[in-house]
Amino acid sequence: MKFPQCCKRFTRSAICMRIDKDKSVLSRELRRNCDKRTGIYHPVLAQRKYESRKKEKRKFIHFTEEIKHKVINELCADYSPEQIAGRAGVTGEKCVSYETIYRFVWADKKRGGTLYKHLRNKGKKYHKRGLYKSTRGIIKDRVGIEERPKVVDEKVRLGDLEIDTVIGKHHKGALLTITDRVSLMEWIVKLSGKNASELASNAVRVLKPFESQLHTITSDNGKEFAEHKHISSNLKIDFYFARPYRSCERGCNENANRLIRQYIPKKTDFNKIDNQYVKYVQDKLNNRPRKKLNFLTPHEYFLLHLQDRKVAFVT
Repeated sequence: MKFPQCCKRFTRSAICMRIDKDKSVLSRELRRNCDKRTGIYHPVLAQRKYESRKKEKRKFIHFTEEIKHKVINELCADYSPEQIAGRAGVTGEKCVSYETIYRFVWADKKRGGTLYKHLRNKGKKYHKRGLYKSTRGIIKDRVGIEERPKVVDEKVRLGDLEIDTVIGKHHKGALLTITDRVSLMEWIVKLSGKNASELASNAVRVLKPFESQLHTITSDNGKEFAEHKHISSNLKIDFYFARPYRSCERGCNENANRLIRQYIPKKTDFNKIDNQYVKYVQDKLNNRPRKKLNFLTPHEYFLLHLQDRKVAFVT
């Protein structure tokens, strides 16, 4: 093996002692990376050969066509990338990370694909509402959230609910949405508007089968909840109001409303939505794996926690 004239000459044994490597390692390096025409070893050429081999080396593909097919099917079923990856961990199926799935979705979008439309926000950034001066009146006999039992914040029991409305195009029509803070079970009812009496009677109707399991319910300060005493007295449940413009105090329900908007976007004419479709959306959300529940669905989680009490599950 020849070396450039400028190099200081050492024996192979001396070189191995200096770099703390076995002689076989040095021999293999010289054999693989010398100039094949002249037999001279030069470090610049050796580095270039190494980088070329590294680039051409076959890499193990984790994101196989089989996994891509599974990911596409679950995206089309409106699972988020994090839900897909998390659920695979629960079931023991092979999958890639949710970051890889997001990159796959964005690459598909650049090619003109539509997978991104199945994401919750369809690729749009979510902007928090600013804090504006409240102009709403005070609801009669209102009980503030500061008086709510501390156990509700711990999220250790079923039956602590959050309630709100989703408004239709031109403020016509509304959806009543109720979310259990622990199981994330969702109840959705179509309303003709934000009439307080209609809202209260529908809330009582859908929650009556669960009356024995209910503890508290928390809403915002909208006038549509003016008949809160009708709800609390008929369901024997304590009704509390969050502080104005503190949506984080009803975070579970706010997040659920965002999920609903995936199926019923803003500016949707509620006259074109029937009760059957509302029930379809409710079932979709209740049978969707959730990270907070270790990728169980709200339906599964609710059933598991009611089995010991022998309470029938009703949707």
